[in-house]
Amino acid sequence: MLKSRIFAVLILLAGFGIGYFVYTSEKKEDAQFPFRLGLDLSGGTHLIYRADVSRVEKNEVSSAMDALRDVIERRVNLFGVAEPVVQTEKTSSVIPGAKEERLIVELPGVTDTDKAIAMIGETPLLEFRLERPDSPEKRAAQEALNKAIVALANGEEVDKSVLPNDDLFFVKTELSGRYLTKAALFFDSLSGAPGILLDFNKQGADIFERITGENVGKTLAIYLDGSPISTPVIRQKITGGKAEITGQFTPEEAKVLVGRLNSGALPIPIELIQSQTVGASLGEDAKTRGVIAGIAGFLAASLFMIFWYRASGIVAIFSLAIYAVTMLSIFKLVPITLTAAGIAGFILSIGMAVDANILIFERTKEELKRGLNSREAVIEGFKRAWFSIRDSNLSSMITAAVLFWFGTSIVEGFALVFGLGVLVSMITSISISRTLLLAVIPRSFTGVSRFLFGSGVR
Repeated sequence: MLKSRIFAVLILLAGFGIGYFVYTSEKKEDAQFPFRLGLDLSGGTHLIYRADVSRVEKNEVSSAMDALRDVIERRVNLFGVAEPVVQTEKTSSVIPGAKEERLIVELPGVTDTDKAIAMIGETPLLEFRLERPDSPEKRAAQEALNKAIVALANGEEVDKSVLPNDDLFFVKTELSGRYLTKAALFFDSLSGAPGILLDFNKQGADIFERITGENVGKTLAIYLDGSPISTPVIRQKITGGKAEITGQFTPEEAKVLVGRLNSGALPIPIELIQSQTVGASLGEDAKTRGVIAGIAGFLAASLFMIFWYRASGIVAIFSLAIYAVTMLSIFKLVPITLTAAGIAGFILSIGMAVDANILIFERTKEELKRGLNSREAVIEGFKRAWFSIRDSNLSSMITAAVLFWFGTSIVEGFALVFGLGVLVSMITSISISRTLLLAVIPRSFTGVSRFLFGSGVR
């Protein structure tokens, strides 16, 4: 009994310490471990982009999307956005059986949608296009272009809609900005004109070497955001993975372009398909309602436990309180981004913790009816309840894992918090509740003790 009471005191002190950490770390303005809130609780901008992977080999789609995510992360980080979230998602498209590759960008605190879109849209798409072989279509297009140039030189108006498309002159190659590692500014030693030096990674260097080796004498145009910025002619096979961009740049324009390329050249094109802005006041209201719901749920469960299980219910409340502060500390330390759906998962896991305590108390009551003394009844009741608690919680965690794996970002938030909550509640209900109950339960049930540690209306 003495050992159980010492352990019980240590558990209560540990729970108080965890609760004190949660409280003080949130009260400080410059807290090192604040709660990380999602857009629906803090306000901000939510953007969804569709990625065009039609020109990417199927076995390279995953790596291309990872590269795209890294590029966008670098881009938004340059703007000082606090804790942006950039993630990829595969979802069903309007075509049966097809999948869409999407990029989800969450920018907390950014409520100007145009600014948010500009952050992403300014990231350049770098492409290398090779001169098409000679053909009747190409010659006709070149003739039409020459006529348009002559007309413009004579001051005549030209209908731009009838001008030939660049695709008639150049064809896209597999070399793109996804292989770019670094861009640097340089100045020609003779003319002093600014230029840009590009460094490719090993895979990009091999592709560049093959393209230049097989197409000596042809033009390899460099396109940025769909427009040609340089059209150099390949003089020889180029090894080492380095390319130069020279054109009609001013030093300032070249410097800006280098910065944009280093911040991230998009490896594949993206298209904005959905944007949503959550105002700060709306997010604050959602957060307040979530906190109120959590407190109300905890109080309702506590009142029921006290009414039905009396002293044992108070033990369960202490166990629930330690569970709650433990979960809140995990939210801070991991950290886990809390959303409204996540708070719902947390509240639901409190119900699972209460359910485990009810199973334990009912099993203990059955053991008392069998004639065991109080301590033996508690130990045996916990043993018999463990299998039901284990199976119930495991099935809940499997469900949470499936939801997390296949669900969207909102469902993932709910599943993560709920699954983690069920795991922690299983530990607290079995270990903490057992220790606390063994520390306070009387040796015999007579008189007042029979009422305090009984259950129901009798």
